[in-house]
Amino acid sequence: MRHVSIRRIDEGPLSEPVLLILTALADRPRHGYALITEIETISRGRVRLSTGTLYGALHRLLNAGWIERFDQQDTSRDKQAYRLTALGRGHLQTELDRMQQLTRTATARLKTAGAEV
Repeated sequence: MRHVSIRRIDEGPLSEPVLLILTALADRPRHGYALITEIETISRGRVRLSTGTLYGALHRLLNAGWIERFDQQDTSRDKQAYRLTALGRGHLQTELDRMQQLTRTATARLKTAGAEV
């Protein structure tokens, strides 16, 4: 069973499930199953969220105001969909900026260490 941290969602770096959920919602609203399949796609099959992990994270993201419910009409039934809010988009961008800076630093250090060998 996967342990989900109860820390506040806006403290420190985003967890991988939260980062993937926000990324999956960045271009359009999605319902739960569509989120699971999109996350599997964007992670190239490396991550498949359980429904418990997904809905726990969605609940925290809703409470934090990073996402909101979105009524999506479907021919077979009404599905509860979620979309990114401006606040959520800002947090996603901040995390991406942090990761890019870390990647640049690590890349530069690897190049420097490679030159010394």
